[in-house]
Amino acid sequence: MTVLFPLWGYLPPMPTRLTRFAPLVFASSIACAQAAPAAEPPATPAVARYRADLRAHIKHVVIVVQENRSFDNLFMGFPGADTATSGLTHSGSVPLAPVDLDFPADVDHQHRAFVEEYDGGRMDGWDVVRTSPRQAPTFPYAYVPRAQIEPYWTMARRWTLADRMFQSNTGPSFPAHLYLIAGQSDLTASNPNHLETTRFAWGCDSPPDATVTRLDALGAEVPGGFPCLDFPTLADVADAAGVSWRYYAPPLDSLGSIWSAFDAIKHIRYGPQWRDDVVSPETRVLDDARRGDLPAISWVVPTASNSDHPFPRHATTVDVGVGGQYGPDWVASVIDAVGSGPLWNSTAILVTWDDWGGWYDHVAPPSLDRMGLAFRVPLIVISPYARRGYVSHVRHEFGSLLKFAERTFDLPSLNTTDKRADALRDCFDFTQQPRAFEPIPALHRAAFFSRDGAPEEAPDED
Repeated sequence: MTVLFPLWGYLPPMPTRLTRFAPLVFASSIACAQAAPAAEPPATPAVARYRADLRAHIKHVVIVVQENRSFDNLFMGFPGADTATSGLTHSGSVPLAPVDLDFPADVDHQHRAFVEEYDGGRMDGWDVVRTSPRQAPTFPYAYVPRAQIEPYWTMARRWTLADRMFQSNTGPSFPAHLYLIAGQSDLTASNPNHLETTRFAWGCDSPPDATVTRLDALGAEVPGGFPCLDFPTLADVADAAGVSWRYYAPPLDSLGSIWSAFDAIKHIRYGPQWRDDVVSPETRVLDDARRGDLPAISWVVPTASNSDHPFPRHATTVDVGVGGQYGPDWVASVIDAVGSGPLWNSTAILVTWDDWGGWYDHVAPPSLDRMGLAFRVPLIVISPYARRGYVSHVRHEFGSLLKFAERTFDLPSLNTTDKRADALRDCFDFTQQPRAFEPIPALHRAAFFSRDGAPEEAPDED
């Protein structure tokens, strides 16, 4: 059965009209979007030393991807970080209000929502975006109470939190996850508009009538094609250099499989890497980390219930059958598995969120090309060499994670957003002794996530 779910940014309908960037601030970069990047300048002594330190000390990079949260939404009031307690609307200012992590409403976070929220640089448009089910106009001006996400705050206090991490694309999860593996989405701007109810795939396994939108040279959202794409990824660069990788993702019969980005890369979906390197269920990372069997590069994506993504529930007409959110404990279990295993002293874990989820954030993003940047998302850098209790105010983006892996394993650039991005140099201090790992307090431990079928639920079919 194929259905169209009415969740904003989760499964958007095809647009009936073009959606354009309104602000002139974007115009200057649109003309050169996707242009070939300039040659990289020679490394300074400090950069050369950082590269040498990475190669000497870091042997494993783990990229943990969560869903749909802005920086202000998760870390409002974090000491030393740039956060806000109120936000601008079209009619004035409103205080940010507490909204539970698992509150069953989704805020529009398609490209059109970004344009509305950004509002020509005025950053006051969150009061006009759609919600599903419908909420008050000020609903997106919200933060998650700290008590519900304490594991994230513990990670941020112990290691490094970045408050200038920007999403690379101005839209939802499907293109965002492509940026996290490739630094681009081939200008794809939306999620696929159809999904089966037994095989949850965005990509080459999508229903044959599924399509996506793209952004044209003027920044307009226009109809695109089938979401089975083909372009180089960090995995391909790693393969060519003999560097191992693994992508831990939910299986196709789990709703979280929509975030399995390599399903959308044709040569990997239909090549041996799909069998050998795309690993399901995603909970295998817990055992692999504990026994020291991680590859050089890992990505970890969650099930729906472990994702931090808000979903409507059974009492609504747009129910997709996800009850509860265990994201903070899930991420803590991944960190603890690495920390308790033999690879801790040689591992860097990068925890980020794929998009802002429609939630308010007060920092205007810089314009670098027709696709973005978009609003801030959190980034937590965890490693025995990560700076302790440090808040990074350096600009980062998804390409920074790719560039960090490239620098660590001496890989060539993909020449996408990784080319312009930094490599997280300010987040590490290799002069310090590697810090011993301390477990992260959490309500649910690894056994909760490893048991069969928990905590995912299948969506209703009515």
